[in-house]
Amino acid sequence: MIIWFLIGLAAGSIAKHLTPQDEKGGWVSSAVIGIVGSIVGGIIAGFVGLNDMAILDNKVGDLIFATGGAVLVLFIYHKYLADKLNLPI
Repeated sequence: MIIWFLIGLAAGSIAKHLTPQDEKGGWVSSAVIGIVGSIVGGIIAGFVGLNDMAILDNKVGDLIFATGGAVLVLFIYHKYLADKLNLPI
């Protein structure tokens, strides 16, 4: 669980730096975004068939897919949900 949290925190932080929007939240929102992003990234990797590849057997692969999923989550949030939810992400 601690490793998942740390990977989520790193992925959320990287995703916040990669997106061009003004991100207001702190480390807690980075961790939440990263954890949600890792779930999204894992689901997408499963649909595409990348979950059987060797890259997912280490933490670097987990971080890559979690970061990609977190960027996608931030994109969807800022594109469609930011005005409706008004969360400090």
